[in-house]
Amino acid sequence: MTHPFRFLADARAIASLAELRETARHAESVGIDTLVIPDHLLGQLAPVPAMTAIAAVSDRLRVGAFVLNNDLRHPAVLAQDLASIDVLSGGRLDVAIGAGWNRAEYEAIGLPFDRTPIRQSRLAEAVAVLKGCFADGPFSFAGEHYTITAYDARPTPVQRPHPPILIGGGGRRTLELAAREADIVGLAPRILPGGVPDLPSISFAATREKIDWVREAAGHRFGELELNIYPSLIPLEVTREPMRALRSAAERLSGRIGVEVTPEALRDSPHVFVDSVDGFVELFGRLRDELGISSIMVGAVGELDPVVERLAGT
Repeated sequence: MTHPFRFLADARAIASLAELRETARHAESVGIDTLVIPDHLLGQLAPVPAMTAIAAVSDRLRVGAFVLNNDLRHPAVLAQDLASIDVLSGGRLDVAIGAGWNRAEYEAIGLPFDRTPIRQSRLAEAVAVLKGCFADGPFSFAGEHYTITAYDARPTPVQRPHPPILIGGGGRRTLELAAREADIVGLAPRILPGGVPDLPSISFAATREKIDWVREAAGHRFGELELNIYPSLIPLEVTREPMRALRSAAERLSGRIGVEVTPEALRDSPHVFVDSVDGFVELFGRLRDELGISSIMVGAVGELDPVVERLAGT
Protein backbone atom coordinates (compact mmCIF):
# COMPACT_ATOMS: atom_id res chain seq x y z
CA MET A 1 0.00 0.00 0.00
CA THR A 2 1.41 3.39 -1.03
CA HIS A 3 0.63 6.15 1.43
CA PRO A 4 0.51 9.83 0.40
CA PHE A 5 3.33 12.01 1.67
CA ARG A 6 2.73 13.46 5.10
CA PHE A 7 5.16 16.06 6.43
CA LEU A 8 5.96 16.89 10.05
CA ALA A 9 7.79 20.05 11.12
CA ASP A 10 9.51 20.99 14.34
CA ALA A 11 8.23 23.89 16.46
CA ARG A 12 10.68 23.56 19.36
CA ALA A 13 11.69 27.25 19.59
CA ILE A 14 10.75 29.03 22.80
CA ALA A 15 8.00 31.30 21.55
CA SER A 16 5.01 33.31 22.69
CA LEU A 17 1.45 32.28 21.82
CA ALA A 18 1.36 34.95 19.12
CA GLU A 19 4.59 33.61 17.61
CA LEU A 20 3.27 30.05 17.70
CA ARG A 21 0.15 31.24 15.89
CA GLU A 22 2.25 32.69 13.06
CA THR A 23 4.30 29.50 12.86
CA ALA A 24 1.13 27.41 12.71
CA ARG A 25 -0.41 29.58 10.00
CA HIS A 26 2.74 29.35 7.90
CA ALA A 27 2.90 25.57 8.34
CA GLU A 28 -0.72 25.19 7.26
CA SER A 29 -0.20 27.41 4.23
CA VAL A 30 2.62 25.27 2.77
CA GLY A 31 1.05 21.87 3.44
CA ILE A 32 2.64 20.72 6.70
CA ASP A 33 0.41 18.07 8.24
CA THR A 34 1.72 17.96 11.82
CA LEU A 35 3.65 20.32 14.09
CA VAL A 36 5.75 18.46 16.62
CA ILE A 37 7.66 19.32 19.78
CA PRO A 38 10.70 17.31 20.94
CA ASP A 39 10.77 16.00 24.49
CA HIS A 40 14.10 17.00 25.98
CA LEU A 41 15.13 18.86 29.10
CA LEU A 42 16.79 21.51 26.97
CA GLY A 43 16.06 25.05 25.80
CA GLN A 44 12.60 24.43 24.40
CA LEU A 45 8.94 24.59 25.32
CA ALA A 46 7.63 21.59 27.22
CA PRO A 47 5.69 19.37 24.81
CA VAL A 48 2.30 19.03 26.52
CA PRO A 49 1.53 22.77 26.94
CA ALA A 50 3.11 23.54 23.54
CA MET A 51 0.96 20.94 21.77
CA THR A 52 -2.11 22.34 23.49
CA ALA A 53 -1.24 25.88 22.39
CA ILE A 54 -0.61 24.86 18.77
CA ALA A 55 -3.92 23.03 18.64
CA ALA A 56 -5.67 26.13 20.00
CA VAL A 57 -4.22 28.54 17.43
CA SER A 58 -4.65 26.32 14.35
CA ASP A 59 -7.60 24.89 12.48
CA ARG A 60 -6.19 21.93 10.54
CA LEU A 61 -2.75 21.06 11.93
CA ARG A 62 -2.25 17.86 13.79
CA VAL A 63 -0.02 18.06 16.86
CA GLY A 64 2.38 15.65 18.49
CA ALA A 65 5.66 15.21 20.26
CA PHE A 66 8.71 13.82 18.50
CA VAL A 67 9.01 11.83 20.60
CA LEU A 68 7.86 11.64 24.22
CA ASN A 69 10.44 10.10 26.56
CA ASN A 70 8.51 7.41 28.40
CA ASP A 71 10.76 7.65 31.45
CA LEU A 72 9.80 11.26 32.19
CA ARG A 73 6.10 10.61 32.94
CA HIS A 74 3.88 7.90 34.34
CA PRO A 75 1.85 6.56 31.40
CA ALA A 76 -1.52 6.96 33.14
CA VAL A 77 -0.79 10.62 33.87
CA LEU A 78 0.44 11.06 30.31
CA ALA A 79 -2.72 9.40 28.99
CA GLN A 80 -4.90 12.00 30.70
CA ASP A 81 -2.79 14.83 29.27
CA LEU A 82 -2.90 13.38 25.77
CA ALA A 83 -6.61 12.53 25.81
CA SER A 84 -7.30 16.09 26.97
CA ILE A 85 -5.35 17.48 24.00
CA ASP A 86 -7.25 15.20 21.64
CA VAL A 87 -10.57 16.44 23.05
CA LEU A 88 -9.53 20.10 22.96
CA SER A 89 -8.25 19.80 19.38
CA GLY A 90 -11.24 17.90 18.06
CA GLY A 91 -9.18 14.79 17.32
CA ARG A 92 -5.91 16.20 15.92
CA LEU A 93 -3.38 14.45 18.17
CA ASP A 94 -0.67 11.96 17.26
CA VAL A 95 0.91 10.06 20.17
CA ALA A 96 4.64 9.47 19.62
CA ILE A 97 6.67 7.78 22.33
CA GLY A 98 10.08 6.18 22.77
CA ALA A 99 12.20 4.51 25.42
CA GLY A 100 14.52 7.49 26.04
CA TRP A 101 18.16 7.64 25.01
CA ASN A 102 19.93 10.79 26.18
CA ARG A 103 21.86 9.72 29.28
CA ALA A 104 23.02 13.28 30.01
CA GLU A 105 19.45 14.44 30.65
CA TYR A 106 18.85 11.58 33.09
CA GLU A 107 22.03 12.36 34.96
CA ALA A 108 21.24 16.07 35.11
CA ILE A 109 18.06 15.42 37.14
CA GLY A 110 19.18 12.31 39.02
CA LEU A 111 16.98 9.92 37.08
CA PRO A 112 18.41 6.40 36.76
CA PHE A 113 19.42 5.55 33.19
CA ASP A 114 18.58 1.88 33.06
CA ARG A 115 20.00 -0.58 30.56
CA THR A 116 18.38 -0.57 27.13
CA PRO A 117 16.37 -3.81 27.64
CA ILE A 118 14.83 -2.38 30.82
CA ARG A 119 13.87 0.87 29.15
CA GLN A 120 12.43 -1.07 26.21
CA SER A 121 10.44 -3.30 28.55
CA ARG A 122 9.10 -0.25 30.37
CA LEU A 123 8.09 1.31 27.04
CA ALA A 124 6.18 -1.82 26.03
CA GLU A 125 4.24 -1.73 29.30
CA ALA A 126 3.61 2.01 28.97
CA VAL A 127 2.05 1.52 25.53
CA ALA A 128 -0.30 -1.10 27.01
CA VAL A 129 -1.22 1.32 29.81
CA LEU A 130 -1.86 4.16 27.36
CA LYS A 131 -4.15 1.99 25.24
CA GLY A 132 -5.97 0.77 28.34
CA CYS A 133 -6.50 4.33 29.55
CA PHE A 134 -7.74 5.44 26.14
CA ALA A 135 -10.34 2.64 26.04
CA ASP A 136 -13.78 2.74 27.63
CA GLY A 137 -14.41 1.42 31.12
CA PRO A 138 -12.23 0.39 34.06
CA PHE A 139 -8.78 -0.92 33.22
CA SER A 140 -6.33 -3.04 35.19
CA PHE A 141 -2.74 -3.93 34.38
CA ALA A 142 -0.11 -5.83 36.35
CA GLY A 143 3.39 -5.51 34.94
CA GLU A 144 6.94 -5.40 36.15
CA HIS A 145 7.06 -1.59 35.96
CA TYR A 146 3.45 -0.39 36.22
CA THR A 147 0.38 -1.53 38.13
CA ILE A 148 -3.09 -0.19 37.31
CA THR A 149 -6.14 -1.29 39.32
CA ALA A 150 -9.70 -0.78 38.05
CA TYR A 151 -8.84 2.67 36.75
CA ASP A 152 -11.54 4.28 34.61
CA ALA A 153 -9.53 6.99 32.84
CA ARG A 154 -11.18 10.22 31.82
CA PRO A 155 -11.40 11.94 29.46
CA THR A 156 -11.31 9.43 26.62
CA PRO A 157 -9.89 10.70 23.33
CA VAL A 158 -12.04 11.72 20.38
CA GLN A 159 -10.14 9.44 18.01
CA ARG A 160 -11.18 5.82 18.50
CA PRO A 161 -9.99 3.41 19.61
CA HIS A 162 -7.11 5.83 20.26
CA PRO A 163 -5.09 8.54 18.49
CA PRO A 164 -2.49 7.25 16.02
CA ILE A 165 0.53 5.95 17.93
CA LEU A 166 4.10 6.37 16.68
CA ILE A 167 6.85 4.30 18.26
CA GLY A 168 10.34 5.08 17.11
CA GLY A 169 13.65 3.32 17.50
CA GLY A 170 16.76 1.98 15.85
CA GLY A 171 17.06 -1.43 17.50
CA ARG A 172 15.23 -4.59 16.57
CA ARG A 173 13.33 -5.02 19.84
CA THR A 174 11.82 -1.53 19.75
CA LEU A 175 10.98 -1.76 16.06
CA GLU A 176 9.25 -5.09 16.59
CA LEU A 177 7.21 -3.51 19.39
CA ALA A 178 6.29 -0.70 17.00
CA ALA A 179 5.31 -3.23 14.35
CA ARG A 180 2.90 -4.93 16.75
CA GLU A 181 1.49 -1.94 18.61
CA ALA A 182 1.95 1.29 16.64
CA ASP A 183 0.21 2.88 13.68
CA ILE A 184 3.34 4.77 12.63
CA VAL A 185 6.84 3.29 12.88
CA GLY A 186 9.66 5.78 13.35
CA LEU A 187 12.97 4.61 11.88
CA ALA A 188 15.98 5.94 13.78
CA PRO A 189 19.74 5.36 13.87
CA ARG A 190 20.94 3.05 16.61
CA ILE A 191 22.67 4.83 19.48
CA LEU A 192 25.64 3.04 21.00
CA PRO A 193 26.75 3.30 24.66
CA GLY A 194 28.16 6.76 25.19
CA GLY A 195 25.59 8.37 22.89
CA VAL A 196 27.58 7.68 19.71
CA PRO A 197 25.54 6.81 16.61
CA ASP A 198 26.09 3.36 15.12
CA LEU A 199 27.21 4.50 11.67
CA PRO A 200 26.45 1.24 9.82
CA SER A 201 22.83 1.58 10.99
CA ILE A 202 22.26 4.83 9.05
CA SER A 203 22.60 3.44 5.52
CA PHE A 204 19.86 2.60 3.03
CA ALA A 205 20.78 -1.09 3.38
CA ALA A 206 20.47 -1.00 7.16
CA THR A 207 17.15 0.83 6.88
CA ARG A 208 15.86 -1.88 4.53
CA GLU A 209 16.85 -4.45 7.13
CA LYS A 210 14.98 -2.55 9.85
CA ILE A 211 11.89 -2.43 7.66
CA ASP A 212 12.21 -6.19 7.12
CA TRP A 213 12.15 -6.63 10.91
CA VAL A 214 8.99 -4.50 11.03
CA ARG A 215 7.38 -6.43 8.18
CA GLU A 216 8.07 -9.78 9.84
CA ALA A 217 6.74 -8.67 13.23
CA ALA A 218 3.70 -6.84 11.82
CA GLY A 219 2.45 -9.70 9.69
CA HIS A 220 -0.82 -8.97 7.90
CA ARG A 221 -1.04 -5.42 9.29
CA PHE A 222 2.23 -4.26 7.71
CA GLY A 223 0.46 -2.64 4.74
CA GLU A 224 -1.54 -0.45 7.12
CA LEU A 225 1.53 0.91 8.88
CA GLU A 226 2.99 4.30 8.06
CA LEU A 227 6.80 4.51 8.07
CA ASN A 228 8.48 7.69 9.29
CA ILE A 229 12.02 9.03 8.99
CA TYR A 230 13.71 12.20 10.18
CA PRO A 231 16.99 14.08 9.64
CA SER A 232 19.70 13.06 12.08
CA LEU A 233 23.46 13.19 12.67
CA ILE A 234 23.98 16.57 10.97
CA PRO A 235 21.77 19.65 10.45
CA LEU A 236 19.40 19.74 7.49
CA GLU A 237 20.77 21.91 4.68
CA VAL A 238 19.44 23.08 1.31
CA THR A 239 22.38 23.55 -1.06
CA ARG A 240 23.25 23.35 -4.74
CA GLU A 241 26.53 21.66 -3.80
CA PRO A 242 25.54 18.75 -1.55
CA MET A 243 28.82 16.81 -1.76
CA ARG A 244 30.83 19.87 -0.74
CA ALA A 245 28.53 20.37 2.24
CA LEU A 246 28.72 16.67 3.12
CA ARG A 247 32.52 16.67 3.08
CA SER A 248 32.56 19.52 5.57
CA ALA A 249 29.86 17.87 7.69
CA ALA A 250 31.73 14.55 7.69
CA GLU A 251 34.86 16.24 9.04
CA ARG A 252 32.92 17.95 11.83
CA LEU A 253 31.03 14.79 12.76
CA SER A 254 34.22 12.70 12.78
CA GLY A 255 35.82 15.13 15.20
CA ARG A 256 32.76 15.16 17.44
CA ILE A 257 32.22 11.41 17.80
CA GLY A 258 35.81 10.21 17.40
CA VAL A 259 34.95 7.86 14.53
CA GLU A 260 35.83 8.45 10.89
CA VAL A 261 32.79 9.43 8.84
CA THR A 262 32.93 9.72 5.06
CA PRO A 263 30.78 12.03 2.92
CA GLU A 264 29.80 8.96 0.90
CA ALA A 265 28.36 7.31 4.02
CA LEU A 266 26.33 10.41 4.75
CA ARG A 267 25.13 10.59 1.14
CA ASP A 268 23.92 6.98 1.42
CA SER A 269 21.83 7.65 4.51
CA PRO A 270 18.07 8.27 4.47
CA HIS A 271 18.64 10.15 7.74
CA VAL A 272 20.88 12.83 6.18
CA PHE A 273 18.98 15.72 4.60
CA VAL A 274 21.57 17.72 2.64
CA ASP A 275 20.55 18.44 -0.96
CA SER A 276 19.07 20.88 -3.45
CA VAL A 277 15.30 21.37 -3.66
CA ASP A 278 15.12 19.09 -6.71
CA GLY A 279 17.42 16.65 -4.94
CA PHE A 280 15.09 16.49 -1.94
CA VAL A 281 12.11 15.83 -4.21
CA GLU A 282 14.08 12.96 -5.77
CA LEU A 283 15.25 11.66 -2.38
CA PHE A 284 11.78 11.62 -0.87
CA GLY A 285 10.44 9.88 -3.95
CA ARG A 286 13.14 7.24 -3.54
CA LEU A 287 12.33 6.84 0.16
CA ARG A 288 8.72 6.07 -0.69
CA ASP A 289 9.32 4.01 -3.84
CA GLU A 290 12.14 1.86 -2.46
CA LEU A 291 11.43 1.77 1.28
CA GLY A 292 7.75 2.65 1.63
CA ILE A 293 8.51 5.71 3.80
CA SER A 294 5.86 8.40 3.39
CA SER A 295 5.91 10.25 6.73
CA ILE A 296 8.85 12.64 6.78
CA MET A 297 10.09 15.05 9.41
CA VAL A 298 11.43 18.11 7.58
CA GLY A 299 13.15 20.04 10.36
CA ALA A 300 11.97 23.45 11.50
CA VAL A 301 9.04 25.16 9.85
CA GLY A 302 10.27 26.96 6.74
CA GLU A 303 13.38 24.87 6.05
CA LEU A 304 11.91 22.77 3.24
CA ASP A 305 8.84 24.78 2.19
CA PRO A 306 9.39 24.42 -1.61
CA VAL A 307 9.71 20.65 -1.26
CA VAL A 308 6.64 20.32 0.98
CA GLU A 309 4.56 22.47 -1.37
CA ARG A 310 5.44 20.19 -4.29
CA LEU A 311 4.84 16.87 -2.55
CA ALA A 312 2.33 17.27 0.30
CA GLY A 313 -0.61 14.96 -0.10
CA THR A 314 0.62 13.37 -3.34
